[in-house]
Amino acid sequence: MNPEIAVKIFEAGKSAGADFVEIFEEETRGSALGLKDRKIETATAGTEYGIGIRLLYGTEVLYGFTSDDSEEALIKLVRTLAFGRIAASSAQNAGLASVAEGFEFAPQKRVADYNVSAFKDPRILGQAVKQDFLFRADESARKVSSKVVQVGVTVTDSCSTITLMNSEGLNLVMDRARFRVNVTVTASDGTERLTTHESPGALGGYELLENYSPEALARSSAERVVRMLDAGYIKGGQMPVVMGNGFGGVIFHEACGHPLETEAVRRNASPFCGKLGQAIGQPCLTAIDDGTMDGVWGSLKYDDEGLPTERTVLIENGILKSYMSDRVGAAEIGVARTGSARRESYKYAPVSRMRNTFIAPGKDSFDSMIASMDYGLYAARMAGGSVNPATGEFNFAVDEGYVVRNGKICEPVRGATLIGKGHEIMPRISMVGSDLELAAGVCGASSGHVPVTVGQPTIKVDQILVGGR
Repeated sequence: MNPEIAVKIFEAGKSAGADFVEIFEEETRGSALGLKDRKIETATAGTEYGIGIRLLYGTEVLYGFTSDDSEEALIKLVRTLAFGRIAASSAQNAGLASVAEGFEFAPQKRVADYNVSAFKDPRILGQAVKQDFLFRADESARKVSSKVVQVGVTVTDSCSTITLMNSEGLNLVMDRARFRVNVTVTASDGTERLTTHESPGALGGYELLENYSPEALARSSAERVVRMLDAGYIKGGQMPVVMGNGFGGVIFHEACGHPLETEAVRRNASPFCGKLGQAIGQPCLTAIDDGTMDGVWGSLKYDDEGLPTERTVLIENGILKSYMSDRVGAAEIGVARTGSARRESYKYAPVSRMRNTFIAPGKDSFDSMIASMDYGLYAARMAGGSVNPATGEFNFAVDEGYVVRNGKICEPVRGATLIGKGHEIMPRISMVGSDLELAAGVCGASSGHVPVTVGQPTIKVDQILVGGR
């Protein structure tokens, strides 16, 4: 972005009465290589470029985007966004000094979210680097059992360069790179089919291939799906549940994380509105959203408004301490910004979103959690589900589950679901383990789909509705 053109964009926005003008210029190159049924099924690569412009009138947001980077097109976009405000603002601003007079950008800062010294650039190395990984994973999964009937493996990457400028003088360039693997295994006993997957991800390029064993990922998925294929069903009802670490944190993410974003709070669409400083859980519960974790999938050095990210303690010893906020949400609610503004791409205005959100480790042992249950469910691994952010109501499937009787793990069960409301479940978390694990995911909301990490140690919920047969 030419600084002179940027200043003209600010001038156009300010002359239309905007309090704040922001430019978000992005170029992203992404690629994917996928294998299915022992054949390369997909091989895609593409580059996307565009510029988003945001005008703020107090906390009212006007946003538009274009792939035309000419001065004429960008000024026209501003005027289109501000249509109806320009004439009134021009009269009010008559005789005022130009924005350009005395305006200065801060010295340009360039940051990378990944380890630059170790980075192996996918844009240079190409797709062939991934092929061996795909075939090794396929072979490993099929060795587990003759019941494995289909294996899918995909390796994806993206590299972005983002220039962020605003009318307060910000001049920031951000280099971002992410890499993810997905292994999906389907098993069949001749009458039924069942599917499960592993999908780790991290910040960086092809150097990350060395961090993942295709054999281990595929074997883990295959063993789990074969085990669950032979499982029966649990009888549903209210019962205690021990939830496994890692992706088990998806329930906290969906049922409590989203309602703790100022995007929900400012619309009065959260059960946590007005509850800062109040107890919403037992003293064993601490929850954190941390954008600063090195190399972790949901991390970033600066958010999509150019604010440094931070470690935000949301709940501490059961007390609600903070929301996750962006510029608009922080202004409306009257809280500090937390570096939580995120967007999928230049096509979206930023709003408050999660980064790496997890329940912090506690001191309880796994054995003591299981031993504390007469009858219940051990949800070793969670799958997807749905949630209503306004009410916190959720419904999540259990990917791998086991009945617990008399303090002992017994037979595997499938088809279980966990049903409840996030703000009601939080006070029922009575035990928290020390085995914190994180899992990569993608979260969809009003500013698009963004990479996030969920996580938790093993936890015990004293009572939750379990759906079954």
